[in-house]
Amino acid sequence: MAKDKGPRRPRAETPKGFRDYFGAEVTERKVMLDRIAAVYHRYGFDPLETSAVETVEALGKFLPDVDRPNDGVFAWQEEDSDWLALRYDLTAPLARVAAQYRNDLPTPYRRYAMGPVWRNEKPGPGRFRQFYQCDADTVGSGSVAADAEICAMLSDALEEVGIPRGDYVVRVNNRKVLNGVMEVAGVLDPADPSKFEHERGIVMRAIDKIDRLGEAGVRALIGAGRMDDSGDFTKGAGLSEAQADVVLGFMSARRDTGAETVARLRELAGGSAIGTEGVDELEKIAELLDAQGYGPDRIVIDPAVVRGLGYYTGPVFEAELTFEILDEKGRPRQFGSVAGGGRYDDLVKRFTGQSVPATGVSIGVDRLLAALRAKGRVEADTRGPVVVTVMDRDRMAEYQKMATELRQAGIRAEVYLGNPKNFGNQLKYADKRNSPVAVIQGGDEAAKGVVQLKDLFLGAKIAAEVSHEEWKSQPAQTEVPRDTLVTEVRRLLGIA
Repeated sequence: MAKDKGPRRPRAETPKGFRDYFGAEVTERKVMLDRIAAVYHRYGFDPLETSAVETVEALGKFLPDVDRPNDGVFAWQEEDSDWLALRYDLTAPLARVAAQYRNDLPTPYRRYAMGPVWRNEKPGPGRFRQFYQCDADTVGSGSVAADAEICAMLSDALEEVGIPRGDYVVRVNNRKVLNGVMEVAGVLDPADPSKFEHERGIVMRAIDKIDRLGEAGVRALIGAGRMDDSGDFTKGAGLSEAQADVVLGFMSARRDTGAETVARLRELAGGSAIGTEGVDELEKIAELLDAQGYGPDRIVIDPAVVRGLGYYTGPVFEAELTFEILDEKGRPRQFGSVAGGGRYDDLVKRFTGQSVPATGVSIGVDRLLAALRAKGRVEADTRGPVVVTVMDRDRMAEYQKMATELRQAGIRAEVYLGNPKNFGNQLKYADKRNSPVAVIQGGDEAAKGVVQLKDLFLGAKIAAEVSHEEWKSQPAQTEVPRDTLVTEVRRLLGIA
């Protein structure tokens, strides 16, 4: 008879689509976010932390059947109550807060928020179900000065974390200009917005693929249709060549200066009231930014920015890193977008029934951090603590005292708390901790009133790079008086 093995042990593995973050990664992210928060704070924005859980109704998801909410969120139903879900972005909770506390909050309300969000989507390479977002928004101001301020603040934040001018550009467009171009092209009727809605949807999706399909591919999609490499045919929007010329003219309207770009857009959308309004807004944004010193080396008017045009109601912006990296096949390519945002004047209206203007930006935290790593510009101190080794169990109080002195001097330090019998294991532990220095004091050193300081980074470098003779002339371990412990450790750590 087989023995009962008892309950099956759980598998020690991260759920699919999720990941764990360890010391250095967490430290690097925190340093980057702290620098971004400092910029937002200087601009007068307040921090906001909302619950990780919202009602499905507040998130804007609805019940398509009696069992499950829409795909895209992690949701569950409270007993005889509402459906709840983990937040999938930081904007929907802001809209709820702006509506819930509208009588208490200042108008405009300026806030920034940083934290994890969750998407119930199929994971893939570099695509996770939990990731960090970093948002800043102004709710309650319809002035394009608010949009210009967001662009300037985004530019400052990128430079603050280590992306210099020349390595990035903030590109600005306006949904209203595209609407005007659609009107001129004959696929938008201001008197009946529902008319040509299907065709407009195809056009919007097509121009969003300009980077992948190129002008010819987009022209096919907004015209008769397009056949892909596999032979599958996608029916197009049915625009004529002349209509397609108007739409594609909008995509390629960028000129050498903001003024020239605005002039070209005015030509394209001049027959439309909404288009002219959008051009006027872009012109005003350019003027405001230019007056503050944000020239085309940092922020440009660029009609080729099309991501999010289906969501935003006015100005849209995207921060793109322009330096090259190597892809997984070793080919050079530009790093690409790390932030995006725009004006969304209808989100809070869902709660209040009244239109509340809003504009904001979201930084892709993981992408920006990856860019900094790719350029070697992560400046976080990811060194482990100084490790005070244990040579004599009976002298633990003295070892703890050494660690306390180092901590009081602002130095990370810990006493080895494992089995001290094998000293080599203590140094292996220090290596795993990425410790820069090990403090060693046995009975002989204590009797002489000294400690040994082992520079673990120098030791590893010497072992890897120099000959035996050079190794003997560059000892990584030095003896110093016990009462100079803090001073000597500070020197090894490069602390002034």
